[in-house]
Amino acid sequence: MKYYIIAGEASGDLHGANLIKGIRANDPEAQVRAWGGDKMQENGADLVKHYKETAVMGYASVIKSLGKIRKNLKLCKQDIADYNPDVVIFIDYPGFNLRIAKYAKKNGYRTFYYIAPKIWAWKTYRIKAIKKYVDRLYSILPFEVDFYKSYNYPIEYVGNPLLDAIDAQLNRGELLDDFLKRHDLPHKPIIGLLPGSRRQEIKGLLPMMLRLKSHFPEYQFLISAAPGISEDYYAQFMDDDKNNNLIHNDTYQMVKHADACIVASGTAALETALIGTPQVAVYKVGGGILAHAVGRLVIKVKWATLVNLIMQKEIIKELLQKDFTFAKLKKELKAILPNGEKRANLLNQYQELYTKMGNTGASARAAESMVKRLKEDLK
Repeated sequence: MKYYIIAGEASGDLHGANLIKGIRANDPEAQVRAWGGDKMQENGADLVKHYKETAVMGYASVIKSLGKIRKNLKLCKQDIADYNPDVVIFIDYPGFNLRIAKYAKKNGYRTFYYIAPKIWAWKTYRIKAIKKYVDRLYSILPFEVDFYKSYNYPIEYVGNPLLDAIDAQLNRGELLDDFLKRHDLPHKPIIGLLPGSRRQEIKGLLPMMLRLKSHFPEYQFLISAAPGISEDYYAQFMDDDKNNNLIHNDTYQMVKHADACIVASGTAALETALIGTPQVAVYKVGGGILAHAVGRLVIKVKWATLVNLIMQKEIIKELLQKDFTFAKLKKELKAILPNGEKRANLLNQYQELYTKMGNTGASARAAESMVKRLKEDLK
């Protein structure tokens, strides 16, 4: 069968590559054409456009790129028509993908969506388009099943691909001494800092995080360096003290060995929880669009982190916007360090979270279901 897959970001490229592996395992003769990246191409996809050519971040960039977006939409529609696939599969990237889903459905193509748009946080109105133009939606967050059920739209929870990423990349057997030697670090316990992947996030979070150093002198503070952010950018927030170090391309191991982490609310908070390290989730940006977006998120849902949303209760402390103060941060960090009053309960809650998330193999299960449904439709 012929598959047309559309992913618009680096994470979508990774999940798309794993999905292609699963499709080929269930359909050895599968032909795949895709919008994605290197990983999808390495797994046999005939690549139409690389996500680096199509990615648009932020409202200002969208406005400036309207011409490019329209051109890509037109190209994608024409390419689908020329390729004539048995199914069009969408991976996240809702702004683009829901427009293509409308075109594909109206022109008689089967439509599957893997990694549901987060309409429970914002843009709930998109449920109308999903119900109208998406034949089957595959979710990676367990609470989404009930959310979509409330709109009379059944979806399939297949597990979360983060479990696969952690399973593949994390060396759980590595000793702390080996990690410290590998990074030329002193033999001191670790507090991990994950201040986000964007400059505005880092600027808003890292200075406050680093103020904690003098209050926890027995610890070394290690900072997870984001790809694409120069060391010079981090340096403006750091002093010459060697008690804070940038860790490049080794975040999972840093988190594993840390006694606790302070994490910018986002995917990293869920990754930290699945690795099993106690954390405080934080977020603060200035005024303008980003602050407004955070405000809308807090209003729409009861919690901002996926960890608490999945558990449907607060198991990790969220210090967002005005609650992100030094006094609160210091108090919450102390509570989750060894001998802290919240640590044992938090670790127990992590075990419950892991059970709720299911097993590894999310992409493989999604692919198996997709191929099975297509074969049934073609009988």
